[in-house]
Amino acid sequence: MNEKDYDRMLRIKTVGTLQGLNQSVHYNRYEATPYDALDSLFKDYILNKKDDIVDFGCGKGRLAFYVHYHFQVHATGIEMSGSLYMDALQNLESYNKKAKYINGSIQFECCLAEEYEISPEQTHFYFFNPFSIQIFMNVVGNILQSVEKQQRIVDIVLYYPTADYIQYLETSTAFELLKEVKIPGLYEQNDNERFLIFRLG
Repeated sequence: MNEKDYDRMLRIKTVGTLQGLNQSVHYNRYEATPYDALDSLFKDYILNKKDDIVDFGCGKGRLAFYVHYHFQVHATGIEMSGSLYMDALQNLESYNKKAKYINGSIQFECCLAEEYEISPEQTHFYFFNPFSIQIFMNVVGNILQSVEKQQRIVDIVLYYPTADYIQYLETSTAFELLKEVKIPGLYEQNDNERFLIFRLG
C-alpha cells in the first residue's frame, strides 16, 4: 500500500508535506514518518491496549491514527503549529467516522513540547527529530519527573535518530537501548533510516 492508499484507508490526509512553519532554530519542519517505516517498527515492537503513546511534533497526526487503528491504544499528539493542529483535528473528525467502534482514544494538544504536562498513564514517547537537543532535554526531564511521581516502565522511540539525542540518553539518563529496528531497503542507503527504542524501568 502506498502513502496515499494508507491515508485513504484511515480517512486522513497526511501525505506530501514538508513545511517550515516557524523561524526558530529550535524547531524543525514537519515531515510525517513514512508508513513503510511504521510498518517495519511495529512488526518488531508490539503495543498492547494498556499502552499510552505521545507523539511530540505530531504534525497532522499520522502516528496517532496508525497506532490507534492497529493496536487500540490511547494516543496523544503534541503540536506547536496552529495550522497543523487544525489539520490534525480535521483528520480526527474524519477518522472517527471510520473508527468509532475501536477502543482507545486520540487527542491532540496545541502547545510547546516542553510545556506539555506528562500524564502518569503515558508510557511511550515518540520523536522524529522535532526540535533541538535543548528542547529534547527539557521534554525528557519532564518524562523523568513524571516517572518519579508515578513509577512505571517508559519507552522513548526515536526515528531517524540524531547523535545528540542518542548521546544525551546514553550518557545523562538511566534510559538504556532496548532495540534497534532498521528500515529494510532504506537503511542500506542511509544508516539514519532506523528506529532506536530506549527503555527506563
